Amino acid sequence: MRKNQSNTDRLFLEFLEIAKELQSNVEVIKVLKSRVYQIGKANVLIRAASESKNHYFFGINYITIEEIANLQNPFIAFICGSIKNSVIIPATLIFDNLDKISHDRNGEYKINIDNDFNLALKGKKNRLDCSDYFNNWKNLESPINQSLQIEKPEESLHSIIQGRLLEVGNYRGFHTFCPDKTKKFNKKPLSDISTLDNCPKLQFSDYDLLRKIDVLWFKEIGSNLIPEKAFEVELSTGTWSGVGRMSTLSDYSNVSFYVVSNDLKKYSKVIATFPVFEQRFKHLTPDLIGELYKMEKNIGELKSNMGL
Repeated sequence: MRKNQSNTDRLFLEFLEIAKELQSNVEVIKVLKSRVYQIGKANVLIRAASESKNHYFFGINYITIEEIANLQNPFIAFICGSIKNSVIIPATLIFDNLDKISHDRNGEYKINIDNDFNLALKGKKNRLDCSDYFNNWKNLESPINQSLQIEKPEESLHSIIQGRLLEVGNYRGFHTFCPDKTKKFNKKPLSDISTLDNCPKLQFSDYDLLRKIDVLWFKEIGSNLIPEKAFEVELSTGTWSGVGRMSTLSDYSNVSFYVVSNDLKKYSKVIATFPVFEQRFKHLTPDLIGELYKMEKNIGELKSNMGL
């Protein structure tokens, strides 16, 4: 063991070593901040914990669980004290059972796995049977559904961010639009999340550019829909095209423009070439969108529960 290396770090590295023996392709998914790796054709969030009072505790934020569950062929690997005690469970199964798992107000879910390696749910002795997932490394070797088009993590995260921006706009009472009809977020097509089936035609914009902007928020004034905010998500593509599309709304002085990316340097270089619009553009990172979405979601649920 390396000096100052924690036990959880050691278990994490041991998991990766076994994964490399099973699959030649093991690489980190850089667009996500959590420990998510592509292992073969699976996307795996890796968590490790030592035994504590006859159980193994894993705290995972809602945003992290949602992101991994929206990737293709996703798993969460819970290493319980030893690499020989790994529960490798489909992330969608965890996501589907979140309402049965305790969490705090900040959206931190308390994942407890007992000594029989089953997941504890709300209620006395209520458990999710994980016997099929105990040390089941073969799950990571199985190919995804061949009928599906293989989607890169960047593409999945792009849809996640679009879905979150649509949800935030909906929570705030805007009319929302997204051009992607088939992409999904939390198992729902983005077209089902956006409130507008078609992009409104505006007098002072190029409709062919307008209807391709990743996410649009409109305010209803009388019988008119007025653009309020425009978002372009640039994770693997250049910033130029997104800025160009949004600039078609430049004649609407009330509209704010946002570029969502992890590359502030590239954004700054591109936006410097548009000095006329520079003050109207803002750069946002994907994690900030996640935090905003989480807060808006919590407030929305609180209002609903209180009937306010």
